Amino acid sequence: MNPLLYVEDLSVSFDGFKALDLGSFEVEQGELRVVIGPNGAGKSTLMDLICGKTKSTTGRIVMDGKDLTTMTEKQIVDHGVGRKFQNPNVFGSLSVYDNLALAHKARKGVFASLFNCYGTDAKNSIDGILERIGLQDAQTRIAEYLSHGQKQWLEIGMVLAQKPRLLLIDEPAAGMSDEETERTGELLTSLQGDHTIIVIEHDMGFVRQIAKTVSVLVEGKLLTEGPMEEVQNDKRVIECYLGSDFEEEGAA
Repeated sequence: MNPLLYVEDLSVSFDGFKALDLGSFEVEQGELRVVIGPNGAGKSTLMDLICGKTKSTTGRIVMDGKDLTTMTEKQIVDHGVGRKFQNPNVFGSLSVYDNLALAHKARKGVFASLFNCYGTDAKNSIDGILERIGLQDAQTRIAEYLSHGQKQWLEIGMVLAQKPRLLLIDEPAAGMSDEETERTGELLTSLQGDHTIIVIEHDMGFVRQIAKTVSVLVEGKLLTEGPMEEVQNDKRVIECYLGSDFEEEGAA
């Protein structure tokens, strides 16, 4: 199988400090990949490079034969890359439905969205997204009054409305209750296959729930990657990131 996304000799430096230095990194079509590592490991920098927020110093990021490093942020979105940041960014004064309508790639304009001038295809797409993110019963609620978890699911839905092939998700479980975390894991695993997903996460319980393959970044470099069962028992990963408490927990 050919990867949807691959990286070659990718690096970025800030004032002489090399924040990321990846010889290679690839993600298969339809895969859900989790990236972990200590603070400052380069995880968010990798996301910034993929979506064009930061420009690389060297190397390429190739998706479907196109080099993303030569594109603008808008061109990268149009090529099928969608990103959800850690803190939910929704339109608090609008309903759940109108938030999704504004984000919908097929919209004819903000005016049409705000005044409910939705076409049949758009309505069907939005209804499908509402069902997928579990907010059908909350579609008329004003987003400001949603719980933290619901706002996170809504923003994931807003990214889905852009019809991305590659989803970049930054720490989706942060600040969630246990129940919300579990539901978020179920949502993301339901999306793999239809979408290729890269998730950054620190909550190792959540990582265990969703991950098959895990990549570990340390000091801007890829330390190791592989099945979750192998990575969590790797002595180097335990020493530099997970810690002895995690090792004892895994052995319990």
